[in-house]
Amino acid sequence: MLRIITDFDGPIVDVSERYYRVYELCLEKTRHPQQQIKQLSKAEFWQMKRDRIPEIEIGMISGLDGGQAEVFSQLRKQTVHTQPYFEYDVLADGAVDTLSKIQQLKIDLAVMTMRRVRELDYALTKFNLGEFFPENRRYCLGNDYVKTRDIEDKPLLMKRALTELPVANTWMIGDTEADIAAAKRHGIRVIAVECGIRDRIQLENYEPDLIVKSISIAVDIILDNWQQNIP
Repeated sequence: MLRIITDFDGPIVDVSERYYRVYELCLEKTRHPQQQIKQLSKAEFWQMKRDRIPEIEIGMISGLDGGQAEVFSQLRKQTVHTQPYFEYDVLADGAVDTLSKIQQLKIDLAVMTMRRVRELDYALTKFNLGEFFPENRRYCLGNDYVKTRDIEDKPLLMKRALTELPVANTWMIGDTEADIAAAKRHGIRVIAVECGIRDRIQLENYEPDLIVKSISIAVDIILDNWQQNIP
């Protein structure tokens, strides 16, 4: 049996607009009324996120002082995963066609995400993706789960998934160091995609099996490997 476990934000959903709108909000709320700031363009901001520039540094680059940048960073963390900002998420190019292809080939598919249950349920309903991920193939955080760090929390989700799911030829698709760490800690092959919140240079630091542009390319590679190894 072939199984694909995919992250949600990045491979399937583009979160860049949400993150940028929250950046704009937090910058405006943190600045003094007459203070001159240097608001980044969306492209500039998103590249800094992909380069893993710390939030406090982004605030200071945008014209805040050190104390303001601390407040900016905390406000962003409190806001970015809340409504109404989830409304700004959009489907990644080719994601639905790729999920349909996996479903048509009857490949076992699961989602593994740092979203909480309510956040994942909201997105699955908004984008009409529930048919691709039955409830027993959704691995996410409980609504009351106390987060530590993604790179520590995600391997715990992987451990639960591999305990609950039937043994299979399993691949992980993700866009962050947490996805790569979760897969490698449990001996799963992992393909990183460049369409999410980390750029190629950052992904290379964590040594995934492959780095490709999108989930559609990743799935094609997995299918080619699978078909070549069918007895």
